[in-house]
Amino acid sequence: MRIAVWNTAFLGDSVLTLPLIRVLKAAYPGAEIDFYVRGGLASLYEAQPEISRVFSCDKRGREKGLAAMFRQGREIRQRGYDVWVDAHLSLRSSYMAWASGAKVRVGYSEAALSALAFTRRTSRRFKELAEIERLLELAKALDIPQELLDDTSLCWPELRLPQSAHEDAAALLACLPEAPTIGLHPGSVWPTKRWTPEGFSFILRRALDSGVNVVLLAGPGEAETAAEVRRLAGLGCENGDCSEPDNFLDLSGRTSLVTLGAVLAKLDGYVTNDSGPMHMAWAQRTPVTAMFGPTVLSLGFAPRGESSTVMQVDEPCRPCGLHGHKVCPQGHFRCMKNIDPEDVWRDIERKLPGRKVSHV
Repeated sequence: MRIAVWNTAFLGDSVLTLPLIRVLKAAYPGAEIDFYVRGGLASLYEAQPEISRVFSCDKRGREKGLAAMFRQGREIRQRGYDVWVDAHLSLRSSYMAWASGAKVRVGYSEAALSALAFTRRTSRRFKELAEIERLLELAKALDIPQELLDDTSLCWPELRLPQSAHEDAAALLACLPEAPTIGLHPGSVWPTKRWTPEGFSFILRRALDSGVNVVLLAGPGEAETAAEVRRLAGLGCENGDCSEPDNFLDLSGRTSLVTLGAVLAKLDGYVTNDSGPMHMAWAQRTPVTAMFGPTVLSLGFAPRGESSTVMQVDEPCRPCGLHGHKVCPQGHFRCMKNIDPEDVWRDIERKLPGRKVSHV
């Protein structure tokens, strides 16, 4: 049997698709499962044991338009899938499902042209379920045994990375002294999902002064935000002087996606906004302290596990959207500005491993 799973949404969405893939593999252990993801994400899943092949779909690449879409559809059809599982809702995704020619094609009834694209449909039940459970509704539509759907070990997004990535991460972190290590990631694709630079700089300074190692992280387009956090924490580069404390490491822009994932796995704590890397961290059971402003728990994308904490404040305007906005629609941004850095530090500190840290 050949199964395809299509989810070309953002990084976090693809991580949350792993429980669905793991359940499919448990139900059909002899099947080959291919995973179709957004451009640039394929390397993250190439060592995933349940996945046979990963295909990267660059919707913003050089080849665009209907001709490129039709060509991709023909290529997919030639791969001879028996089952196509569409976890996305777009017209393009529905077309690929139809073009696959798979005898069984499963998708959401809310998707574009779902009646034409799919042979089996199910509702996302957006207001009732969290995202992992919404994705597992697709497995239900395949009549997968309930005991597999209830298996909590299968329903965790167990992210597996190549050994080479873990070796690269260890080499990057080797310069830090022996001490608890936390990561700070102040960036996000969506501006209103970013906690304030002042908040992150407070945590950076407090951690360093407490004898905790700090790794500053930033992906593409996030370097300016990370630099502002450094500056506010008194670690800016002035007159060419970029001297740093021994327990500080700036990895902004220095990691690939897969190496970032391996760095996250080695941290004793990770302070982050509601973002894709947040899901990469808790999936590997790294303690997470996540800032939620425009988004809320009921949307279904919160980090899981006893060591995951969501920091948030009550505001009547929350949530203001599924992804947030470029600017606060109300003009006050209180959902992020009012998160108390002292509360955040207390949450981080209580999760650190047994070694006590000094207090300022």
